[in-house]
Amino acid sequence: MTMHYISSTRAGTSARPGKVERALRAAPVAPITLVSSEDEEAASRRRRVALALAREFYAGRRRRSRFFSADLFGEPTWDILLDLYVASCEGRSVPTTSACIGAHVPPTTALRWLRILETRGLVAREEDGRDGRRTFVHLTTRGMTAIESFLGSMGNALSVALAGAARENLAEEEGIAVAAE
Repeated sequence: MTMHYISSTRAGTSARPGKVERALRAAPVAPITLVSSEDEEAASRRRRVALALAREFYAGRRRRSRFFSADLFGEPTWDILLDLYVASCEGRSVPTTSACIGAHVPPTTALRWLRILETRGLVAREEDGRDGRRTFVHLTTRGMTAIESFLGSMGNALSVALAGAARENLAEEEGIAVAAE
């Protein structure tokens, strides 16, 4: 298996980077500490929550298009990253063509974004050892770390928000005023 990394600095984009490309460049990637030996059960639970969130974010983007025009929300890189994360967690290989389809944009657009993600070190491609015409794409360690960090922070934020809403509902049922935090 040969890894393919794009060496072009432009990665198929115009000389002046767009908003998404500038945001990708500027986005810090915080390392995530997943486990210590006594924390294996908690780490497993965090991975299950992260996987459930990734699936829901991806499905939510499709659901959103039932209520809003799909052209209002162009995030093919996010779709690609979520798709690759879920596939990685499920132990599935993702052909490049499938990653393009999962991005829900024209193939040339998806390929351009894949090149940008490769340039940023978030994804890598490797040849199919049995079929020289096909390549697979997967998250790199950096890409996996970034998405797990994001999903972990979202899981924490959702837990806090849901706990706060539950406290407010309980207080409302009991007729108690709740101070805003």
